[in-house]
Amino acid sequence: MNLKPALIKDEALLAEIETFTNDDNNFHLWWFGQSGYLLLWKGQKVLIDPYLSDSLTKKYAGTKKEHIRISERVIDPAALKNIFVVTSSHNHTDHLDGETLIPVLQNNPGITFVIPEANRQFVAERVKMPADRFTGLTDGQQVTIGAFTFHGLPAKHNEIERDENGYPKFMGYVIKFGEWSVYHSGDTLWFDDMVALLKPFNIDVALLPINGNDPARGIAGNLDGKEAVDLAKVIGAGMVIPCHYDMFTFNTADPALFAQEAGNAQQPFVVLGQGGHFSSEQLK
Repeated sequence: MNLKPALIKDEALLAEIETFTNDDNNFHLWWFGQSGYLLLWKGQKVLIDPYLSDSLTKKYAGTKKEHIRISERVIDPAALKNIFVVTSSHNHTDHLDGETLIPVLQNNPGITFVIPEANRQFVAERVKMPADRFTGLTDGQQVTIGAFTFHGLPAKHNEIERDENGYPKFMGYVIKFGEWSVYHSGDTLWFDDMVALLKPFNIDVALLPINGNDPARGIAGNLDGKEAVDLAKVIGAGMVIPCHYDMFTFNTADPALFAQEAGNAQQPFVVLGQGGHFSSEQLK
């Protein structure tokens, strides 16, 4: 199977990122595939939920749930340097991948790793680091790391699952910095308090999954394209960017259908290709 080519990858991608490190006026986002992004603001880089390996393809090869890759990998995780913060929203491997995170953590010794507090021990085992090495969040909690403040929100995948302390195992993060507010939902369905929780943040960019919730896949589901558009519209997001598609053949969606829904709803949107770049200049 021929992989869908990245728009930009490897050394060319790194070079493009570096051209914006001295931009003090705008933030920049690159889609790294699945739900992974690199956020750049005033030279500081936040790596959000990266999956940059073939670990799931190897794990499920020859099974009834083969994870056949659709798109090229945009970057070797070992090549990512000067990463300020990395996040994981939950324990599923496409959001907490040892083959991606271990080299990132090794090559960025001053990095802060933001995780759901409920998952601390699991994360420690997955990335082979002491459990006290991470910055844990629960819903309603926030932490400031450099220029970035991370606000924890629950996510429903397929339920809002909590540990014995009441901490959610699946989370989303609102990242506030400068005048901006970016929401990365993690994997989630719509839930009752979602809009009320999000509206006060005045979200500029919502990064939302669109692969939907199909029980036949045998895995937890997500928002579909229309639901992602509806959520962005009702919370007043300045822009919505779809994710969680074009990674595995059994669990994807057509971004053109999302784009059609966004156009119908008059909700500003951008569909990024693998390695695609978004600038906050597009919000003006």
